[in-house]
Amino acid sequence: MASQEITDQLKGLGRIGYVLAIVVSLGHIYYNTIDNLPPLLHNSLHFAGFALLCVLSYPLLGGLRKSVNVINLLLGVLIAVSAVYLILMEDAIYDRGVRLNRMEWIAGIALILGTIELTRRTTGWIIPVLIIIALSYVTLWGQWAGGVFKFSGLSTETVLFRSIYGDDGIFGNIASISSTFVFMFILFGAFLLCSGAGDFVINLAKALAGKIVGGPGLVAVIASGLTGTISGSAVANTASTGVITIPLMKKAGFESKFAAGVEAAASTGGQLMPPIMGAGAFVMASYTQIPYTTIISVSVLPAFLYFLTVAFFVRSEAKRLGLSALNEKTPKASEIMKQGGLAFIIPIALLIGLLIYGFTPTYAAGFSIISVVVASWLTPNKMGPKEICDALALGAKNMIMTAILLCSVGLIVNVIAMAGIGNTFSLMINDWAGGNLLIAIILIGLASLVLGMGLPVTASYIVLATLSAPALYTMISDSMLVNALVSGELTDTTKTMLSLVNPEFLTGSVQLDAAAAKQMLVSLPQELAQTVKQELVSAELITGALLSAHMIIFWLSQDSNVTPPVCLTAFTAAAIAKSPPMATGLQSWKIAKGLYLVPLLFAYTPFLYGSFTEKIIIFIAALTSIYLLVWLIQRLVNLKAN
Repeated sequence: MASQEITDQLKGLGRIGYVLAIVVSLGHIYYNTIDNLPPLLHNSLHFAGFALLCVLSYPLLGGLRKSVNVINLLLGVLIAVSAVYLILMEDAIYDRGVRLNRMEWIAGIALILGTIELTRRTTGWIIPVLIIIALSYVTLWGQWAGGVFKFSGLSTETVLFRSIYGDDGIFGNIASISSTFVFMFILFGAFLLCSGAGDFVINLAKALAGKIVGGPGLVAVIASGLTGTISGSAVANTASTGVITIPLMKKAGFESKFAAGVEAAASTGGQLMPPIMGAGAFVMASYTQIPYTTIISVSVLPAFLYFLTVAFFVRSEAKRLGLSALNEKTPKASEIMKQGGLAFIIPIALLIGLLIYGFTPTYAAGFSIISVVVASWLTPNKMGPKEICDALALGAKNMIMTAILLCSVGLIVNVIAMAGIGNTFSLMINDWAGGNLLIAIILIGLASLVLGMGLPVTASYIVLATLSAPALYTMISDSMLVNALVSGELTDTTKTMLSLVNPEFLTGSVQLDAAAAKQMLVSLPQELAQTVKQELVSAELITGALLSAHMIIFWLSQDSNVTPPVCLTAFTAAAIAKSPPMATGLQSWKIAKGLYLVPLLFAYTPFLYGSFTEKIIIFIAALTSIYLLVWLIQRLVNLKAN
């Protein structure tokens, strides 16, 4: 990325914000790689720093008057001081028998209200409204709710205490993910951008695909995929690569709305591309306790499948329009590698190598940040003190919304955990779907679309995973158990347990088909069904079912980027292409079909947990099927046009 573009991005911080952003980044590097702090204190300092940066970057009423600026800054200081003060008073609160004094009440209320306000500034009204509804539910109106959602209520003091100090609260597990993995990887991405990696990605994509028919569209696909490895944000991906790829596509003869749709769909795939995959991958690792390295390794083939789907649409559209290759001179790959390739390849290779070797993602990101600076001295874009300071400031600035969001959404998740709403909602999904996995996925997809109209992708995934992952996991693992029952390879212990329902199992004369096995599973008491599952289904398959459930939700949570009526990534691309926003959204929705097809592979095949041979066979079969589907869609488009 050109230095002028980086300078333009940092203008919104101002001088004070620029210095503060550098301090925040250096503090995170120190406490994540050199000296660890207690988690609550670490997370409160993390939130305090970004609260101050937030009021500077998202000022009250636009900061039009000096008096407003002063009030704005005082608000940020109040929120930051309240956050740190409350954590420092934790031991004193426990000594009083978990009772809050007047000052702690004031600080707690200021913190909660301040968090709601900062969230409103960064993400709009939806999440603040959800926070207010959630907190009032467990303190006030839950006792008047009907049916399974009736909740007797907790005291305001209890809710306030748990919201701050609970494992799922504002400084809880999700905040830990934000203050460690997520921030370090976003900072790593900022260093790559400041080292010139953004320009390298665009030039490399031009060299690889510029001379192919439909090449400019393929440039967008390749560039967005590579940028996604260092960005993890679909909108940022679109804004950074779209200003180059969209004009290229239009120049080659693609319609404006199609060019913008390709960029939006390809940029959305950036959040599916390892090793960063947006903040959702880190949240998934925390929720499932599946190693982060496992999650990114199994995500490679699905990500390629998605990008190839977009590429098929580009190639098909180019053939339909009779376009030729771009005539302008494209750089040679060898020249590009000399100019900036090492500054991109060395840090990425080191990051992946350290993760495979067993380093934690935080340490791997820390060492990789250093390697960016060292590798830049092997290229014409040497990083000096100014570039390093810019990278530190840019990383903190790019993290503001994510940090505020991940901390504030803990207030909602905490209520879900306290009230047991997650289990209730999962049972409702299971009931509505009638045990049908496909219907459950469709329901979750619709819920994701609705949530995505007001929530950023990460928040949408967190809420959906909390509410619906248990139901989806149960359905997938139950299907594994059904397959095991149909196979007939039952242990003596299993036969004894099943004989409680059907005595003929002891004789070994029972042969079940899929329907009978499902009925058998329904008739078993829940505790017995779990025991049978543990007996027949291996631990690796159970882990695979859990990973599949969360990956389905993670992929579906991306659809709000490209699906009308609210699709910010498509609208960003439309602004660059000067195309109608809604028409662009429809194009991006059509092109991003992989978001809906690949999750079906997660549900019905061992694409994520099978052997290498199984994964390759599934990949090839899926690729062929998707190619035929794209061909069919384009044929229908041609018929309609004629």
